[in-house]
Amino acid sequence: MFGQMRIHGAHVVCLLVLLCAQLAAQGVAAAGDPCRPVSERTQQIGCWILADNPVGQLTKPQVFWHLDEYPSRLAAQADQGPRGTVVESFGKVWLMTIEDESWRSAHGMRIAEIGPLPVAAGEKYSAQFMEADFTPGMMAPTHIHSGPEAWYAVSGETCLETSDGRMQISRVGGDPVIVPMGLSMHLTAIGADERRSIVIILHQSAHPATTVVHDWTPKGLCKAGN
Repeated sequence: MFGQMRIHGAHVVCLLVLLCAQLAAQGVAAAGDPCRPVSERTQQIGCWILADNPVGQLTKPQVFWHLDEYPSRLAAQADQGPRGTVVESFGKVWLMTIEDESWRSAHGMRIAEIGPLPVAAGEKYSAQFMEADFTPGMMAPTHIHSGPEAWYAVSGETCLETSDGRMQISRVGGDPVIVPMGLSMHLTAIGADERRSIVIILHQSAHPATTVVHDWTPKGLCKAGN
């Protein structure tokens, strides 16, 4: 009997391994999967870190994220200031800049300005930019950031539940979702289309951008509301 139990256990392990491999091949993120550097990218689906650059000490309690499109990386780099980062995402070249609301790039095509992003005046910050491409139903692990998070929706829809009891929906052309520092969050791609977003975490340079949390359980607001 014990021999049969060992065999059955081995079968279960093999089935689990095969299932995980199938999910990975289909681009399904497992709970707890972190965002990974774009240099490690092996597939389109997932969350990929494009850059994580210091922007220095921020002297005001709020700033804005400016997104400008350029025809080439060289053109974007020519306009890049001390708080700007050039990235390539979803087939376009972007200059991402952290500045006051009134800031404008010299030659870029203004796509969006997102803010205000609440920060701690006097602290040093870094801007981590990510490309998120989720299939409907994919979820990010429950996590928290050491600074505000926001994203620009390229396609699809996102439902976000935060530990202050709120639910927010992100859609193309809709109001931006901005999550202040200190809130635990749970994110789900909803709707019928792939959720494609460019994400910023404006985090304190002395702390990790993202920490997975285990002391808060979402109430399922996104599932209940959709």
